[in-house]
Amino acid sequence: MLLTIDVGNTTVNVGIFEGKRLIYTKKLLTRKPASQEYYLAEFKKILKNKSIGGVIISSVVPDTTRALKAVFKINFGIKPIVLGEDLIVPIKNLYKNPKQVGQDRLVNAYAGYKKFGGGLIIVDFGTAVTFDVVSKKGEYLGGIIVPGMETSLRTLSERAALLRGRFSDRSLWSHREPSPLIGKDTASSMRSGILNGYGALCDGLVAKIKKESGKDYKVILTGGHAKIISKYCEFSMLQPNLTLDGLALIYGRWI
Repeated sequence: MLLTIDVGNTTVNVGIFEGKRLIYTKKLLTRKPASQEYYLAEFKKILKNKSIGGVIISSVVPDTTRALKAVFKINFGIKPIVLGEDLIVPIKNLYKNPKQVGQDRLVNAYAGYKKFGGGLIIVDFGTAVTFDVVSKKGEYLGGIIVPGMETSLRTLSERAALLRGRFSDRSLWSHREPSPLIGKDTASSMRSGILNGYGALCDGLVAKIKKESGKDYKVILTGGHAKIISKYCEFSMLQPNLTLDGLALIYGRWI
């Protein structure tokens, strides 16, 4: 079995693959500062009664990367493969400064291309919302970065005196029914602003990319908030675990 780990600014997404099949997922907190004790305790629970043959990590948080490497080497006797250090994502990167692209964005681009072919816009709803464009040939062309939904909600709640404490992150993500466009109270108005607003933002930026390029890209939604925002925007494919799939594909190519 293969353990895949995607370290983001807010969460650490964990996946276990048996062959090509994703059989387990879990989200951990990205502790700041990183705590080896926290990650050791969590991975002891995750890996109980499981035989792991390898570990591959994609990370945008260097402090957490160092902690995880130490945890696996010292306590599990496994040297993780870290993208950007031990392996390079096998995709042509056309960014002006290639090192500025987060490993997760390149992994998504590679996974999208391998699974669905070229001509893609991959929209990742996480701490930030990223739009990444992949050419027909499978080249990473670049993208767009927007503050994420949680980031926007927290900033609004903290900076607007009359809205402080009116609406929580938990209330947003636990609300199962589609949010009406016109809110009838402060909470529903804020919910509409985030969900309908980000849905419209997604559709608007995708339309602009298509118009500027003159190409009809397929659109993939991924990331921790992909399922909830999928009710509010247009897309071709919903792939919440695209990054974990990409890590497994890269590991399989490497071995």
